[in-house]
Order: sequence, then C-alpha cells, then structure tokens
Amino acid sequence: MTARPLVQPRALDRARDLVQPPLLAAVSRLSDELQAPVRHHLGGGGKHVRAALALLAAEACGADAETGIPGAVAIELIHNFSLLHDDVIDGDRERRHRPTVWAEFGVGPAIIAGDALATLAMEVLLEDANPHAARAALELARASQAMIAGQADDMAFEPRTVVSVEECLTMEERKTGALLSCAAALGAILAGAPAATVDALREYGRHLGIAFQAVDDLLGIWGDPAVTGKPVGSDLRQHKKTLPIVIAVAAADGLAGEFVALLRGRLSEREVATAAQFVEGYGGRQATMQMAEEHLATALGALESVPLAEGPAAELADVAMFVVGRDR
Repeated sequence: MTARPLVQPRALDRARDLVQPPLLAAVSRLSDELQAPVRHHLGGGGKHVRAALALLAAEACGADAETGIPGAVAIELIHNFSLLHDDVIDGDRERRHRPTVWAEFGVGPAIIAGDALATLAMEVLLEDANPHAARAALELARASQAMIAGQADDMAFEPRTVVSVEECLTMEERKTGALLSCAAALGAILAGAPAATVDALREYGRHLGIAFQAVDDLLGIWGDPAVTGKPVGSDLRQHKKTLPIVIAVAAADGLAGEFVALLRGRLSEREVATAAQFVEGYGGRQATMQMAEEHLATALGALESVPLAEGPAAELADVAMFVVGRDR
C-alpha cells in the first residue's frame, strides 16, 4: 500500500467541532437511564469521518456546512448505535482503550442505548426544516438496513468453513460501505443537489467504505495493539471471515484444510502467529492492500465525474486518503 502521511485532515477536526454540540444536545433528550451509557461511549472520541463526509458533500454541492449538520449528526448517531451493538456481538471489552458500554454497564443497557441512538437519528433528520429532510431520512433508513444486513452476514460467516471473496466483499460493502456512502449522499441531498451529483457522491462513499473496511481487516490481523486497542490477531481469534483470510483460503485451495480447522478452536498466541503467517504467505495481506488501493482510486474518480466546488472536493479526497492510510 502506498505510504501516506498520517496527519489528520483539518476537515475531521472541523467536523468534530461543528457536530459535537448538536450531537450532545440531541443525546440530552434521552432518558436519564440512557444518558450515562451513551455519554460514556461518546466520551471515547472518534475520527468523525462520516460527519465530515456529510458536511463536505454539502459544501461541495454549493451549500454551507450548516446545511449538512443534521445529516452529519444523524449519521454519527447511527454509526455509534452500530458500535454499541457490535461490541456486544463480538464480546469486545475495550474500545479506544476504554471499557465498552456493555462491559461497564451491562449487555441490556448497551443494547437499549444503541436502539435509542438509532431512533434519535431519524428524529434529528425529520425535525429539520430543510425541504429535503424526508428524502435524507429515507436514504439513512435504507443505509441502516444495508448495514444491519452486512452485520448479519458477518455473523453468519463465522461458523462456515469457506466463504468466497465475492461473498465477503458484498458483506463489507453493506457493513461499512453503506454508511460511508450514505454520509456523502446525505450532504448532497440536503444541499438540493441534482440526482447525478448525489449518485456520484454516493459512489465515492461506497468505494471508500470498501477500502476503509479492507484496511480495517488488515489491522484486525496485523495492527499494533498499542495503537488499535485490540489484541494481536483479534479477527483470527474471533473466527472472522475477513478479506485477507478468505483470499488466502481461496489461494491455498486444497491446502487450506489445516488452517480452517485451526480457526475453529480457541487460538493460543503461537497459533495466532501461525494463522497470520498462513494468511500472509498465501497472499491475503498483499491482495487486500491492493484491493484497498483500487477502491480508493475508484472513489477519487467518482469525485471527478461531476462538477463540485473545488475546495471541498479536494478535502473529500484528503479524507479518503487519510482513512485508507490509517493505522487504527
């Protein structure tokens, strides 16, 4: 993968500053019982990539950033709802070097808090006076359904012996691509952009999402625990069927039986290292890096396919290159 400086684009800091106050104001509407777990979760921070895409897309379509704020808040709420539930599903006790909500407050509170954020997101959009708010809410609802379908696929893959690369890509496009695609589309929709422009920004986000998840898959095996906050080989331990793994199994063909059998049980530190070597040896790491680069290039090409304001379009490109070059 092409080396890129890991300097966080200013657009992400600006998105945090613009979105945090209305996001917390929306959260303050929740019941007292829900506020503590939600604020604990949000206190861990985050890159605000999806919020930044919504704001920059609105500006790229000729509106001001404030036009995209309801979409940015809504997409962040949906994203965080998914994280609360993912942590329960995966049994992760830490996120961003802090206890997850279920680990701190219990499984029930984590599930209910996630549910509350999902419905709050729709409230935020539908209360907006923007004439395009209802269309934006429909976009968000459809993306949320796609994301949930992707999570269902991911869970269904875990006990399976073999998952094809095509199946894995479809799952990742839904699980991660749907919300990034939606984020960029929301800004364009709220700005009243023509259909062709909305479609181009939606495609930008979709391909960025696939590239983003490919990098996440690499970090799930080879990421530095001190940086990612997850143990070495976390995806191998959880029997995930991520891109590097399914690519390696497909490349090994009949020789993968021992590796597949290994992934069925509880892995020791030595077995995690052996599994990671197998994946790398059969090209899973390199092919996933290449796939991330290809989808990043397609995402950047989508930005050039329609007229966009030059400054915000350049920032959208910067954000894309940053998240594909990240180490966490």
